[in-house]
Amino acid sequence: MSVLVGSSPLRRALLTALAGVLVLAASLTLEPFRGFQLATVAAYLCATAGLTVLTGLNGQLSLGHGALMASGAYTVALAQGALVDGTMAPGWILVVTLLGALSVGVVVGAVIGLAAARLQGPHLAGLTLGVAVVVPSLATTFDAVLGGEQGLPVAAPAPPLALGPAFPYERWQVWLAWAITLPVLLLLTNLVHSRLGRDMRAVRDHEVAARLSGIDVARTRVVTFTVSAGCAALGGGLLAILTQVASPGSYPLTLSVFLLMAVVIGGLGSLAGAIWGALLLVALPDLARSVTALLPFPPAEAQRWEGNLPTAAFGLMLITVLALAPSGVAGLQRRVVRSVVERWRPRRARTP
Repeated sequence: MSVLVGSSPLRRALLTALAGVLVLAASLTLEPFRGFQLATVAAYLCATAGLTVLTGLNGQLSLGHGALMASGAYTVALAQGALVDGTMAPGWILVVTLLGALSVGVVVGAVIGLAAARLQGPHLAGLTLGVAVVVPSLATTFDAVLGGEQGLPVAAPAPPLALGPAFPYERWQVWLAWAITLPVLLLLTNLVHSRLGRDMRAVRDHEVAARLSGIDVARTRVVTFTVSAGCAALGGGLLAILTQVASPGSYPLTLSVFLLMAVVIGGLGSLAGAIWGALLLVALPDLARSVTALLPFPPAEAQRWEGNLPTAAFGLMLITVLALAPSGVAGLQRRVVRSVVERWRPRRARTP
């Protein structure tokens, strides 16, 4: 995949196309619920990839990306309510609303980034944590517009008629979600390997040295936060389309914490870690439901376990990864592959 190899832009584009083929093949074999999960991974991947760029490559700690996802989701819902009047084709409504979510995320990210350019470490985390607390509460404060706790409905686009009347809807969700996410990953990968990406890493590694070498530290931070926020809002808008609702319950404060924990467990050093993080965000709640169903608990106790088990699992995984593999799952994967290659090369050299 393009996020795993950092060579030429052409090679990254070819690997992205290969990833698209693999997703296509998977969508043809998965059952409907697993297909919906695969589409949900794509939505979360937009956010985790953006957060990886922000925290892993630029060193800015954010606890507010769940709120940025919520801003994208509500933008999609409100834009749909304004555009669904019969004069615009559903496909164009989808494009316009997602572009609106991206634009809102960029604007919000630029505003927060300007404030965050002067902050570091816990101060920046506190600022973004405040955003994560305030944004979901706006839905209940302005319930006449944002729908309160129930949220706003989001219309999901139907599969094109060219695919046939019996085309599986979940397969269409997979195609739609990954058709949006894979180009985002390709753009982020190219960004990481550009001059701006090098500036990001320089600011992360040593701010004073980066400033002395001529890098505009404040500008780099603002641009990075803006890009990351745009990705999160796009992921939130896509998630709202998949779940067909934008509600505060879908983007709680814990989501921001889970996003950060997911990218740390996956590996902050590269965008490959964002893939593992998105997989964890989707797989752990489902695993918690499966484990709870196997235990002989009363319904109320089972619901309590189902709600708390993912949090406990995330915490245990985070402690384990930080203790045994500080570079995350992606770093562990790289070490395993490198070890296999190093063991294979001498054998090949001895082959007559």
